[in-house]
Amino acid sequence: MNEPKKRKKPLITVRETVVFAMLGSIMYCSKIMMEWAPNIHLLGMFTITFTICYRVKALIPIYIYVLLNGVFSGFAMWWIPYLYIWTILWGVTMLLPKDLPDKFAWIYPIICGLHGLAFGTLYAPAQAIMFHLNFKQTVAWIAAGLPFDAVHAVGNFAAGFLIFPLVKLIRKIEKLS
Repeated sequence: MNEPKKRKKPLITVRETVVFAMLGSIMYCSKIMMEWAPNIHLLGMFTITFTICYRVKALIPIYIYVLLNGVFSGFAMWWIPYLYIWTILWGVTMLLPKDLPDKFAWIYPIICGLHGLAFGTLYAPAQAIMFHLNFKQTVAWIAAGLPFDAVHAVGNFAAGFLIFPLVKLIRKIEKLS
């Protein structure tokens, strides 16, 4: 006798597809809106927030953002490091407990700020490969970008204070759905 086939649960639901598309678009729009302030944006904050809330599935809105960046700004050499830079922040966030107690909320702004400070260093391997830089030239490239990375760190650190309240808000909204 044939048993009825069990329906497999989809890896991602239609609702999640729509939500993640919107979140990736919000990341992109926030970047465009913040272009008046060089190296200051909300991308690190969104990356950490989405990772805390959606864990592995947070890669979907992150890469929607990366894809939108390439579509609207060109798939040029500057874009290639974006394929891994946000994944590093996602990975670091994945190492944190899913439900960090309120008293440790200060960790999020610090991680966000450190990612901003390390941005040039994280970008450097791709630069070195694409432009055939030796070690000394790569270090010089990183050093030349440190003032920009410092501004990036301050902006990310400040934006990081939005992470904990946004995580609470998203979790509340998700419970209502």
